[in-house]
Amino acid sequence: MERTSMSEAAPTEMTEVRGRGRPKSRVLEASWDVLARTALLGCACFSILITALIIGILAYETSRFLAEVSVVDFLTGLEWNPLLGEEKHFGIWPLIAGTLLVTLVAAIFALPIGLVTAIFLSEYAPARLRSVLKPVLEVLAGIPTVVYGFFAVIVITPSLQWLGKLVSGEAVFGPYSAAAAGIAVGIMILPIVTSLSEDAIRAVPKGLRDGAFALGSTRFDASAKVVVPAALSGIMASYLLAITRAVGETMIVALAAGGLAQLTILPWEQVQTMTAYMVQIFLGDAPATGVEFKSSFAVAGVLFLMTFLLTFTGYRILARFREEYE
Repeated sequence: MERTSMSEAAPTEMTEVRGRGRPKSRVLEASWDVLARTALLGCACFSILITALIIGILAYETSRFLAEVSVVDFLTGLEWNPLLGEEKHFGIWPLIAGTLLVTLVAAIFALPIGLVTAIFLSEYAPARLRSVLKPVLEVLAGIPTVVYGFFAVIVITPSLQWLGKLVSGEAVFGPYSAAAAGIAVGIMILPIVTSLSEDAIRAVPKGLRDGAFALGSTRFDASAKVVVPAALSGIMASYLLAITRAVGETMIVALAAGGLAQLTILPWEQVQTMTAYMVQIFLGDAPATGVEFKSSFAVAGVLFLMTFLLTFTGYRILARFREEYE
């Protein structure tokens, strides 16, 4: 009886196996393959089209602006005053200087702290502590930038004013300053530096650490002289991405940096960045048909070129310092 039941069950199992192993139609597979390739190609072409439209619009509007303002005055002028007075000045350098000053303050604040934090999370922090700190840092990346702007106005600026009076005995910092905006931007880009740098450091093979320990290195020596140099390309990528993000920041600088476009290297003075000027124009401070409105597109074009150069430089640095391990 057992033999009979087993022989009866065998054809049923064989039928199920054959049903599961039945090959798909080649026509159907080819159709899905063509559909997937078409969808991927469409997405790629859409991205290229959007980028081309952005470049085209910026180029067209910039050409309209340069038809009314000299290219030499725009690129070499040292005064930016398009909204006040009978004589208007469109020298781009005060806006570039304000943007670079805020970015410099943010970089000085965020890059060293971010790298040290990444080294601690990767090389020193216990697993439980890392599981808490890493998500907390990544939450900072999701906070709206307008919140950072209010934080700069309400907390950072009064703290700098108090510190300035304590050190010099005078009111060095005013209600707006490049330092306050730069520190807030630095806090904003801190998660970018920390997260990407920590990922790059953790990607370094364990064998390099073991080799350093075998030669008598301390954990600090192994981290500073072996691990960080091996992860240098990823760390540089995080730096450049964070700096590019700081250059294009809008709300923080619009709230905390001020609105005075001037050539200065003093962080306690107010400045106007390129993005803050564009916000000012699009809030209605200039007619949509005037040269002031057109100037915002020229400023946006210069900002686009700056970020493009930073990105291109980043790719070259990555290619120069890239390390590959098996």
